[in-house]
Amino acid sequence: ITCPGVLLKDKEELYLSVFVLGQYKKTQCVPAVFPIFFQEKLVFEKEFANTVDPGDLLKLLEFDTAVLELIQLIPPVGRILATYEENTRDFLFPDPKLTRGHRGLEREVLMKRSSSFTGIAPKLRFSTISLIAESLLSSGRSHIQ
Repeated sequence: ITCPGVLLKDKEELYLSVFVLGQYKKTQCVPAVFPIFFQEKLVFEKEFANTVDPGDLLKLLEFDTAVLELIQLIPPVGRILATYEENTRDFLFPDPKLTRGHRGLEREVLMKRSSSFTGIAPKLRFSTISLIAESLLSSGRSHIQ
C-alpha cells in the first residue's frame, strides 16, 4: 500500500482485513509507515453446492462483495483508515484491460479513505489467482467448488 507524502499521526501498527466469499482473514500487523508491505498469501475456499455451470457461478459472485480494509490498532477496537469494495466476480476475475501482462500479476486500485484519514487515498497493489474445480457429490451430480 502506497500513500506518498502521508505520515500517520498515530504510530500503532496496521493490518489489512479481507472479507471474500463469506470468509474473513487478516494479515500480520506491520509498522505504521508508508509504503506498507504485506508479503502474505490469503487463501479463501468456498464450495457452491448445486452449481454446475461456471456461468451460474459468475452470476452468484456478482451478488457477493469483497471488502478490504486498512486498519490501525488504535484502542479500543481499531480504526479503519481506508476501504476498498468490489463485487467478488470483478475482484477475482478483473477486466483484462485492468491488468498488466499475464493473469495473476499485480493490480492497482485506489482505496476510499475514511474521514479520520488525512492525506491522499492509499493505492493498493495486489494480485489474485482463482481456481475453479469440479467435484462429485455422492449422489452422482457434480458441482463447482
